[in-house]
Amino acid sequence: MSEKKSLHWADITAEKIVREKGDLPSYTCASGITPSGTVHIGNFREIISVELVVRALRQLGKNVRFIYSWDDYDVFRKVPKNMPKADVLEQHLRFPITLVPDPFDRDESYARHHEVDVENILPRVGIFPEYLYQAERYQKSLYAEGMRTALQNKEKIREILDSVRDENHKIVGEYWPISAFCAKCNRDTTEILGYDGEYGVEYRCTECGHQTKVDLRECSEIKLGWRVDWPMRWAYEKNVFEPAGKDHHSQGGSFDTARRVCEEVYDWKSPVTFQYDFIGQKGLPGKMASSSGYVLTLGDVLAVYQSEVTRYLFAGTRPNTEFVISFDLDVIKIYEDYDKTERIAFGVDKAKNDDVLAKERRIYQLSQVDEAEAAALEFGPEKMPYQIPFRHLCNLLQINSGDVDAVVRTQSEIKDWQIPRFKERCLCAWNWIREFAPEEFRFSLLDCKKFDFAENEKNALTELRDSVLPKLDETDEKAISSMLYDIAEKNALEPKAFFLCVYRALIGKDQGPRLANFLKIIGSERLSKILDLSL
Repeated sequence: MSEKKSLHWADITAEKIVREKGDLPSYTCASGITPSGTVHIGNFREIISVELVVRALRQLGKNVRFIYSWDDYDVFRKVPKNMPKADVLEQHLRFPITLVPDPFDRDESYARHHEVDVENILPRVGIFPEYLYQAERYQKSLYAEGMRTALQNKEKIREILDSVRDENHKIVGEYWPISAFCAKCNRDTTEILGYDGEYGVEYRCTECGHQTKVDLRECSEIKLGWRVDWPMRWAYEKNVFEPAGKDHHSQGGSFDTARRVCEEVYDWKSPVTFQYDFIGQKGLPGKMASSSGYVLTLGDVLAVYQSEVTRYLFAGTRPNTEFVISFDLDVIKIYEDYDKTERIAFGVDKAKNDDVLAKERRIYQLSQVDEAEAAALEFGPEKMPYQIPFRHLCNLLQINSGDVDAVVRTQSEIKDWQIPRFKERCLCAWNWIREFAPEEFRFSLLDCKKFDFAENEKNALTELRDSVLPKLDETDEKAISSMLYDIAEKNALEPKAFFLCVYRALIGKDQGPRLANFLKIIGSERLSKILDLSL
């Protein structure tokens, strides 16, 4: 019998890692970023891409170490536009970002503020990496040997870096793979003066004039340039997998040079990788960047998309596909798409073929927050979370003024174990209605407004109240719709004009949700009170 073919990109990548790296006692998979500003949803794409591959490796029975590096020993180069206390931050330009104060006065540093925001929210989507803080690691001299190796091979590194540059961009003058933060003024306004061939480095600050000689095994102010730091850490951590954005993966880009430095200088086979593409926000052009201050965060997305649907956006999309996060009416379709995948996974909807079923189940599995529960999922209709159409849910929430518990009480078939996830979806839907839904989608029921209706309009509304409402509970939508058309005709009204009257009486607008269904959702008791007051 032929081996079952993997259909999801995370599983295909996991199998490639095992095939290329062999049978290892542990597989280190890495991600990381510089916390130079608010960490945005584009950065999250790398985090979750690694996490999905980590899950796939674990399901192959492998022991996996998932590390996330905070490159918080980088230079603070620019004040993002969305930061308060810009004047204070300006005074700390060229400092390591761990020595820049938190402008929000919450954490011990600017870097730590952005790290905490991410570390606190990732558990909501089931992501639990091991965090590595590079400032701490450099300051503890953990990379002394890595810096010594780079310095002893600096001409080789220079040759590698220049190999991808044209004549106008090759390194001019003496090249040093390291830089220094001045021990006196903290800025990186320094120049390397010499190296003794082992651990001794001399530098001078061009800003304050401080000059000193330090030992790499004891000092805290020396670090590698990022094009060398990256491959050095691949070797140090024995990294076997790390993706990168298409800017790093471009021909002759930083990944190409890092691969050579890793293998030719640090004697470690570079990690398996793939390229992931950018993410945008629908309606807003350009690439998000922490330094610019234009960002969409994971928290912003989770306010509208429940945790599983947020994961689904990434699990259901190949990493090298660019896509946008939508907050307009596309939200309805995205929830519908997720629900369709869920119904196929649990066998409520029939898949086109076995491959589609397997793929949809795998996407659904990887979309779940709890990794252990996802791996042990039992599929069957009775196991499926509770579903109602997202648009219908929005109507229920607006009828009940956002009261989630009241909406839950309207769902007679929901089981206790289904309620927590249903409530999360309700909260997301209510956030979307209040913050993003188009005006024509929003409504609230009126309770004390009287309208100046024409006589035949009043008569039609009175007949609706007296003739239709008593039969509402036991009558289906089709029959109610037919009754509405009959009332319009009887009172010499065009159906559209009569519907307009009903909408005006109920929500003060000229249009709203599909009327027959809308009436059934509101219920006869509440409708009677509203119509009594509006006539």
